[in-house]
Amino acid sequence: MRYVSTRGQAPVLNFEQAMLSGLARDGGLYLPETIPPFEGLDQLDGLPYEEVAFRVIRPFTGDSFTDEELRGAIDRAYARIAHDARAPLVQLAPGHHLLELFHGPTLAFKDFAMQLIAQLFQIALTRSGQRVTIVGATSGDTGSAAIEAFRGIDNVDVMIMYPHGRVSEVQRRQMTTPPAANVHALAVTGHFDDCQARLKDLFNDHAFRDHVGLAGVNSINWARVVAQIVYYFTACASLGMRPTDFCVPTGNFGDIFAGSIARQMGLPIRRLIVATNQNDILHRALTSGDYRMGEVEPTISPSMDIQVSSNFERALYLAYGQDANAIRQLMEELKQGGFSISQGALEALREQYVSGRVGEQETLDTIRDIRARTGEILCPHSAVGVAVAQRHIEPGVPMVTLATAHPAKFPDAVERAIGLRPGLPPHMADLFDLPERLTRVENDVDALKSLILERRTA
Repeated sequence: MRYVSTRGQAPVLNFEQAMLSGLARDGGLYLPETIPPFEGLDQLDGLPYEEVAFRVIRPFTGDSFTDEELRGAIDRAYARIAHDARAPLVQLAPGHHLLELFHGPTLAFKDFAMQLIAQLFQIALTRSGQRVTIVGATSGDTGSAAIEAFRGIDNVDVMIMYPHGRVSEVQRRQMTTPPAANVHALAVTGHFDDCQARLKDLFNDHAFRDHVGLAGVNSINWARVVAQIVYYFTACASLGMRPTDFCVPTGNFGDIFAGSIARQMGLPIRRLIVATNQNDILHRALTSGDYRMGEVEPTISPSMDIQVSSNFERALYLAYGQDANAIRQLMEELKQGGFSISQGALEALREQYVSGRVGEQETLDTIRDIRARTGEILCPHSAVGVAVAQRHIEPGVPMVTLATAHPAKFPDAVERAIGLRPGLPPHMADLFDLPERLTRVENDVDALKSLILERRTA
């Protein structure tokens, strides 16, 4: 299996190399040259999540990992997901199901990918004797998932940038309370897009990148996308492999892009529905063809407070017929504020995705309504997904909304909606009693470089 950059000017890599690299050296994102078709859809029902994961992921890894290594990594990763089904389906209404992806150690869907990628990193680095410095940017959940997955792992230093004052208190404490010496939470002045831009600056400084062994685990990392494909398969298997719609609350487009890869592999996904909050660059792009940055507005669904959706570059690459020259041109235009999608590419995107936007009051109303009707308590991001899904439900077609986080991660928003403050699960009960450890840093790439050089283990 060979991996190529969306911008066409980086070395072709195998799975392990693409995983350890994260961002391609030309600034692009890695994709497999071809998407392997999945054989045996009718054999998945009733299989353990781990077995489905192995069958789905194995074709993408090529000869990077043996079957034994991959199975062991999968088993260790998902042993930390508290629910026996790992990603259970809960019925909200006739034909509408919630895919609960928040039973991992940090209570968010990011655990499904991050727990696995940490295990694969450890295998690869132990084999090579290499040491890496993982630097990530987070709007809340990626950072805590990365810190939890990589804390205490040999040969890895982890530096996570998050926007100071723009994540929930639970999200922040999940990043700042782990005592492991190899993990560091960096509170950056600015918003998530600033953190993401500085991350790309670090990767694009090739001398610095090579000096510190820079590696990335953001959703730009192809291994993250691969791990997220799996729960589309288990959901469809539970529903009898009927044509199914999926609604995905998304900011950085990685989770829903995984669904598009699952469909290309042969999964009977009918529609992929993009659900955004009022930071709606994706909805605007899909409806108007204009991908243009605006001001980031803080919301009660902060993990979606994004105006530059990195994984959308992968969708554009496919929509433009894998024309790397076109993608390089679009990304240059984005530096000036945005670009217009060609009519042909826009039509290709609209064949893959539909979208919807949800404001703050509708998000709160949805949390309140679903609690009253079903007893289910939604986090604000999941509520955005449910609100958009309800506009698109059609008789006879199952709708699955991805529940991306546990409501206890966003207690202020939930309490505002239903007057009840959701409690943390027992394994996190002492979160507010633990000392925090964080470093404030300006939105400046040189300041970040100095800090990374100071904190990393030589």
